Amino acid sequence: MLVFEFLILSYFIYVVVYTTVFSIGGLFYKIPQLSRSIKKNRIAVFIPAYKEDAVIVPVAKQARYQAYPKEYYDVIVLADSLMKSTLTELSLLDIKLQVVQFEKSTKVKSLLSGLNSVDQYDIAVILDADNVMDINFLSKINAAFNYGWEAIQGQRTAKNKNTPLAILDGISEGIANHINRQGAIALGLSSPIIGSGMAFGFSMLKNVMTTMDSVGGFDKELQMRILENGTKIHYLKDAIVEDEKVDTKEVFQNQRKRWISSHYIYFKKFFVRGVLSLFKGNFSVFNIAILYNIQLPRLMNLGILSALAFLSIILQNHLALPFYYWPLLLVIFVASLLIAIPKTYYNKSLLTAILTAPSTFVSMFLIHFKLKGANKKFIHTPHKQH
Repeated sequence: MLVFEFLILSYFIYVVVYTTVFSIGGLFYKIPQLSRSIKKNRIAVFIPAYKEDAVIVPVAKQARYQAYPKEYYDVIVLADSLMKSTLTELSLLDIKLQVVQFEKSTKVKSLLSGLNSVDQYDIAVILDADNVMDINFLSKINAAFNYGWEAIQGQRTAKNKNTPLAILDGISEGIANHINRQGAIALGLSSPIIGSGMAFGFSMLKNVMTTMDSVGGFDKELQMRILENGTKIHYLKDAIVEDEKVDTKEVFQNQRKRWISSHYIYFKKFFVRGVLSLFKGNFSVFNIAILYNIQLPRLMNLGILSALAFLSIILQNHLALPFYYWPLLLVIFVASLLIAIPKTYYNKSLLTAILTAPSTFVSMFLIHFKLKGANKKFIHTPHKQH
């Protein structure tokens, strides 16, 4: 019993210490003051769109409304399994339309097709089919590249807050931005990427992705290859992209199934390389491959730790270790999360998210029993207009 309690306690001590250190670190993040550069790089904005008929037309149209000069960037829609009517509408817009078709569709295949079929650009931006860039997004990306950055993750924020689940999803991403990205940068590490709202040197991205064949979680493999090549991934908080948050339980379960599956698969895949990177002095790889990936999803940690704290009070006379360890860890963990929540959510939204969290935790817990084969096929997350 003592060994069992000690092992579980050790894990949660690690999770709480990691979260607290990176959460406090995030408070010291400073948005870099990048001068408005005269040099205008040529930018390709790639939007892979797999069965995204509901959102892709307005998103593609919106992508052409940037403060960045229109002659210096192109919007390239990679249309996979779209309806003919959608393709017709897209063909009338001021964009480049590329129809792609694969026996088994993946984001990597679509992006590779786009990278290989267009002229040479200086910068490649990757968006999801539901993403809307802030009007100054490309201008800030351009300034960052002229500053010498070659891999950048912008800040994804919630496009919609129409349901309690969408609010919880938005808060979750805000916490991740603060801890995983702001905290990492403030501590001198690379930022993880999140699949969209990101920009890379065109040639570098093309060379790296040529070696990839990911089905799910392509961003996890992409960031590892970039970091192992010695390129730092920067986080640019004021380069904002609005991202649609899931607002129904069914869509949430499908999305998290894909995310959780890839989380565990790539932890296993990169474990040895992550450990070896520590001895090579590449602490950013070690952080992303081991220190972060060894943890359960944050909501799972919160739910399990809450249950353990509650049980420890009830069963305190039957525990091998002092019962107060668990409530203390829970208080510290919750405090570190509260630090990371964006200020815009400190209203009724926060209460809504708290009330939604228990049922969402149960859904995520049950997903762990349905992961078999989840990374062998592309699991599509449908989007809709808001």
